[in-house]
Amino acid sequence: MSTPEDLACKELVELITAYLDGELPEHDRVRLEDHLARCDGCRSYLEQMRATIELIGVLTEDQIPAEGKQELFRAWKEQR
Repeated sequence: MSTPEDLACKELVELITAYLDGELPEHDRVRLEDHLARCDGCRSYLEQMRATIELIGVLTEDQIPAEGKQELFRAWKEQR
């Protein structure tokens, strides 16, 4: 049974960037970490995000093909 303090998977996805950047308020961080302790899918998502950040961190803009840049920009615009 969930409580009003429980964090839904969708909400976790929306907060993950702030969490990884260390910018999540304490109350939300505690809720997120509690959710991670109980949700295998969200733990996997977090690890995927960490791996993506690690891999992208070694790419330079010149290494991304023009089509890739266009696709990234299109995806970013759709998210907004």
